[in-house]
Amino acid sequence: MKYLLLSYTPAAAWDASTADRPSEEALAAFAVYQEFERELVETGEFVTSEGLGHPAVSTTVRRTADGVVATDGPFAELKEVLASFAVIDVASHERAVEIVARIVDALGEPIEIRPIMGEDFAA
Repeated sequence: MKYLLLSYTPAAAWDASTADRPSEEALAAFAVYQEFERELVETGEFVTSEGLGHPAVSTTVRRTADGVVATDGPFAELKEVLASFAVIDVASHERAVEIVARIVDALGEPIEIRPIMGEDFAA
């Protein structure tokens, strides 16, 4: 079963003025994450992973009474922002939790696990 892993970071820790060049702390965290990714590639459980751009350069599109409107930035002011995502393909929800618990323990930031509704979703 495939799961989407959504990684969040405190908004205050992600400075828009330096979004184009990661901090030493961010690079160190990425190196730790890459070790987990290599392990999942070896077990055949890794599908994909990507970091996301800074919320300050995002666009939100929503329907309003005046029609569809695109605005700069996130929908609302957030305490945490979505920083990256990954997709894993594992045998069970328990295995997804086991993997994510190890990553959260190492990096300290929360990760949300969501099942992906595909052919095996009801299995």
